[in-house]
Amino acid sequence: MSSYVTRKTPGNTEWFVHDRFGMFIHWGLYSLPARHEWVKSRECISEEKYDKYFKYFNPDLFDAREWARKAKEAGMKYAVFTAKHHEGFCMFDTKYTDYKCTNTPAGRDLVREFTDAFRAEGLRIGFYYSLIDWHHPDFPIDHYHPRRNDKDAKEQNKSRDMKKYAKYMRDQVTELLTNYGKIDILWFDFSYSKPATAPEWMSGKGKDDWEAEELIKTARSLQPEIIINNRTQIDQDLWTPEQYQPQEWVRHPETGELVVWEACQTFSGSWGYHRDEQTWKSPQMLIEMLVNTVSMGGNLLMNVGPTSRGYFDYRAENALRVYADWMKYNSRSIYGCTMAEPEFKAPFGCRLTQSQDGKRLYIHLFTYPYKFLELKDLAGKVDYAQFLHDGSEVLFKEKHPGHFSEGQTRSDNLLVITLPEVKPNVIVPVIELFLK
Repeated sequence: MSSYVTRKTPGNTEWFVHDRFGMFIHWGLYSLPARHEWVKSRECISEEKYDKYFKYFNPDLFDAREWARKAKEAGMKYAVFTAKHHEGFCMFDTKYTDYKCTNTPAGRDLVREFTDAFRAEGLRIGFYYSLIDWHHPDFPIDHYHPRRNDKDAKEQNKSRDMKKYAKYMRDQVTELLTNYGKIDILWFDFSYSKPATAPEWMSGKGKDDWEAEELIKTARSLQPEIIINNRTQIDQDLWTPEQYQPQEWVRHPETGELVVWEACQTFSGSWGYHRDEQTWKSPQMLIEMLVNTVSMGGNLLMNVGPTSRGYFDYRAENALRVYADWMKYNSRSIYGCTMAEPEFKAPFGCRLTQSQDGKRLYIHLFTYPYKFLELKDLAGKVDYAQFLHDGSEVLFKEKHPGHFSEGQTRSDNLLVITLPEVKPNVIVPVIELFLK
């Protein structure tokens, strides 16, 4: 069994650290301007202008069942859907605002369709819910708010009541956790400090502003096993490093304990659909990000930003296909796996994962070696070795290199795997070692 023990969590993370791979879906009115999900803030767009997107939001090609099939084919085991992003637009039929999808030409509860379709494919369900809301009249103007540069912004703030907004959030979270069956993840986003350059009358937002203790208490009273992230500024179940790859297992900043963590990443540089964004990740990078994350005990939540008509564009389709093709044959090195025990050291250009029962060790070949792969401290510990993608045996020798090299010396701990000189037709080949 894995010797790694993580910080105790109030929710049920057992399934989460087994499944390892999920789909993030950022979808909202920002898919119409198609130039970043923060477009309303970045361009300081007025409510009047932004209402055009509300008026014309009509995802006529949206088929949640198709999305769910693609997620499942890609090897994803759960999905987190934006019920409400910072723009404040609700993708569900809430009774607490008219700013919702059922009042647009869509005329449908999109969260309902998402949950029904993904659940039918056997995927677990998560909701992203923005703590920020640039549409709500009681959300105070700050350095991110689209109205921050208005001449009367300070005056506008005087009539805004954060307590009313905090109550609004609790009411909506109650709806989301009551009306859509069992929900596995609640993904809040996000707390922040005021920068030094902001006017003195502005403030950041944190746990006291969100009334986070009450918000979390409300959620857990409705769904006791739910996984909640720590972006309210209160530690819960999940740490969520964003848009970077940690180089080691994430630890609690105060106690040093290992934590349950999930890297959230994008196929390109934007979360929402961005028509002209060009920094799409290569197939090699996509697979390496997944392997890297699991090799350090984490999960990967990979984002798709659907178009305003409700489909995944060809670049997202291609990226999902990369995962589908690789996971079809290599998922055993991901599901139920974690960071390898400290006694096992990855050779140059490789990453290791190990099954949580400790019986199988996986070597992911990021850099394909020429013919021989040397592994220290593994002699006498391996019963059988094979390529994972096709189950074909790979031969190995112990205690000496077994190849021509100058000054060969015997090493009682060395295991040398003999590989085909031509790399198999797999982006990242995986060697599966069955341990004694």
